[in-house]
Amino acid sequence: MADQRPIGYWLKLVDGLIEGRFADLLEEHGVTRRQWQLLNLLRRGPADVHRLDAAIAPFLAAGAGESSAEHLTELIESGWVAATPAGYELTDRGSVAVTRLGEVVDGMRDSIGRDVADEDYARTVTTLERMARNLGWTGADD
Repeated sequence: MADQRPIGYWLKLVDGLIEGRFADLLEEHGVTRRQWQLLNLLRRGPADVHRLDAAIAPFLAAGAGESSAEHLTELIESGWVAATPAGYELTDRGSVAVTRLGEVVDGMRDSIGRDVADEDYARTVTTLERMARNLGWTGADD
């Protein structure tokens, strides 16, 4: 058997490929990957910036002080998100956009998993979650 590359290699490679593909795809529709993540979270209901930051923390450059707020600004200006006393929430226009973008994202996710059996995908996700817990992740930020 040829030398097998370690899991870190594959994680970094796949993460970079996913990030790049989604960034390109979403850019075609006028949003960034972070904006899509925020829109998708707000589909579930209003949320304040702290809850949004916690939900997308692994994707923010926390050391650089990045937060959801800067990504929400353009969404508010476009009329897709409103700032309310309850936090941020989707407008009617934003709900339509999220539905349309969701179909595009689902297509991309389907293409990523093409030729991967459902049980293999589920096993991979379960294994990665177990490894994350072994490394100290508690899931408390879900």
